Amino acid sequence: MHTNGHTQRLEAPPERSPVALSLRPFELFDEIQILQVQAEAPSTCVQEEAVEVKAFGDLVGQSYALRQIVGQIDLVAPTEASVLILGETGTGKELVAREIHRRSRRRDKPLVRVNCSSIPKELFESEFFGHVRGSFTGAIKDRAGRFETAHGGTLFLDEIGDVPLELQSKLLRVLQERRYERVGDDRTRHADVRIIAATNRDLKQAVAAGRFREDLYYRLNVFPIQVAPLRQRMGDIPLLAKHFIELSARQLKCAKPRLTRAAVAKLENYVWPGNVRELRNIIERAVILARGEALDFDLPTTGQAGPVARPVSWADSAAGSPGQPKFLTEAELERRERDNLLLVLEAANWRIKGPEGAAELLGVKPTTLISRMAKWGMKKPEAAPS
Repeated sequence: MHTNGHTQRLEAPPERSPVALSLRPFELFDEIQILQVQAEAPSTCVQEEAVEVKAFGDLVGQSYALRQIVGQIDLVAPTEASVLILGETGTGKELVAREIHRRSRRRDKPLVRVNCSSIPKELFESEFFGHVRGSFTGAIKDRAGRFETAHGGTLFLDEIGDVPLELQSKLLRVLQERRYERVGDDRTRHADVRIIAATNRDLKQAVAAGRFREDLYYRLNVFPIQVAPLRQRMGDIPLLAKHFIELSARQLKCAKPRLTRAAVAKLENYVWPGNVRELRNIIERAVILARGEALDFDLPTTGQAGPVARPVSWADSAAGSPGQPKFLTEAELERRERDNLLLVLEAANWRIKGPEGAAELLGVKPTTLISRMAKWGMKKPEAAPS
């Protein structure tokens, strides 16, 4: 966590009773019901300060939505329950899975990720369970599957909705019986793994359409965690931006640029269809282009615009009368823009460029500002004679 500018690691929650370790998945039902009830209640374990979990790309922020996620992680991590992480692409579902593993009893064992969307259909069974030499064309040696590699640890099944229907029954068997065989092998092996799955699909809809087994869905969905999209965490954007700027400058070996209020406002007025992943990509590009100066973000024009405030007319704001027109004429608009420019110039002591200069405060290029000043004949007032 950030506390007064210092980073403090989030401590793992205290160990739960060892009895939970001996429970089979179907015996965890009562414990999971309690966890789900607790998850719906306001979390008393999560402090009000900004939450920053140091892992791969980091969970960074202080929003209510993020604190709710961290509270759910704290509840479910010490158990052996299966977790289904739901959310749009780019929201950080893998980071949530890593944090669950880090706070679990299996933290010292491997966390193995399987991207189910990238596995060819004919290789799913071999990828999950392994194969023996000669079991099919190209099987030139024995190979351990992901369940075997993750033995004692956590298996993260990303994009679980892409698992072929014909393999789902075999996956269900492993989750229920904790047993499996390599392809072409008669030996039954024990699967000591904790399952965390993630998807950006609507699995309920897939079940209704017959594309996903209902029994597998319920086996995976013991404890669901919904990861909020960035547009529902707009308050986290300044912290995320600062974090990604520092990370990008370090990894790309670039000079660290300045993040201005105008630049932050620009980020906050964009809806982010690509979520945190898109934010990071745009910041990396901006860090390269800034060359250590103030950041300027080139946001895609295809993205949705952010929420727009209702325009208030100059006359309406001056008179405060509800009967005044709720729009600005061209002359009023130019007058307001000119007055605003004058305020910014005075605030910057008529300095055009550089840190806290008028161009930086407005979030425009110095050449654009100079052009506007020329348009209205604005010049720095001469100092009064002493």
